[in-house]
Amino acid sequence: MRATGVRPETDLDLIQAIVLAVVQGFTEFLPISSSAHLILVPRLFGWPDQGLAFDVAVHVGTLSAVVWYFRRDLLSMTGDWVASVAHRKTIGDSRLAWGVILGTIPVGLAGLLMGDQIEAHLRSPLVIAATTIGFGLALWWADAAGAKSRTEHSLNWRDVLIIGCAQALALVPGTSRSGITITAALALGLDRSGAARFSFLLSIPVIVLAGGFKLLSLLEQADPVDWQTLVLGSVLSALSAYVCIDWFLRLIQRIGMMPFIVYRLALGLILLMVFL
Repeated sequence: MRATGVRPETDLDLIQAIVLAVVQGFTEFLPISSSAHLILVPRLFGWPDQGLAFDVAVHVGTLSAVVWYFRRDLLSMTGDWVASVAHRKTIGDSRLAWGVILGTIPVGLAGLLMGDQIEAHLRSPLVIAATTIGFGLALWWADAAGAKSRTEHSLNWRDVLIIGCAQALALVPGTSRSGITITAALALGLDRSGAARFSFLLSIPVIVLAGGFKLLSLLEQADPVDWQTLVLGSVLSALSAYVCIDWFLRLIQRIGMMPFIVYRLALGLILLMVFL
């Protein structure tokens, strides 16, 4: 997830819009950091910043993908949560719904208190290199050492707070929201599928908050909007995100996290060589 902030609007050509939308869609849910890639890809190709409106559009796309993929879970969680509030006791999936709500509070507070400072001072390639390598090694340790004996339905309040506080670190570019939450969940003993599923469910309110904040900032601007490019970006990010979620959940039990760890380490080393 990207740190919040307002940047000037720029025009994207078709190729840039396609590449950035697909990059956002795939990297939002893989443990490799979407913010790092959306900062680095334009820099490496000499492209202008994609602008706030495009950010909002691709966030809408990734949000629609994860909501649609987990639509049955979300309907069950919402119904059970409403029932739990009415009857003041745990009912069905209400515990998981409360976990998603509680796990979102730390990143929301951190974004309000430190989002602008992070945006202004921590978007450099060297910071991204350090966090990409450091949190890649943390994912390696958690995947190797974790018990992998629990599902997301076994999470208690302590577990959720730990994962939620870990998620707040993802405001720093290169950390990876999905990567750090999966790392924390694995370290707490969840299996890979459970860790990934809770991470993806936890992304929904975070994307809503980040996208909503960007949208409010966008509404304050008077720049013209290229709706065709925004719609294209939203659709492509949604399709690529949906494919990514489905592929990731199907394969991680078999391939583990090592391909993503290796990718993070290689990317971090390349960034150090290029920007040092």
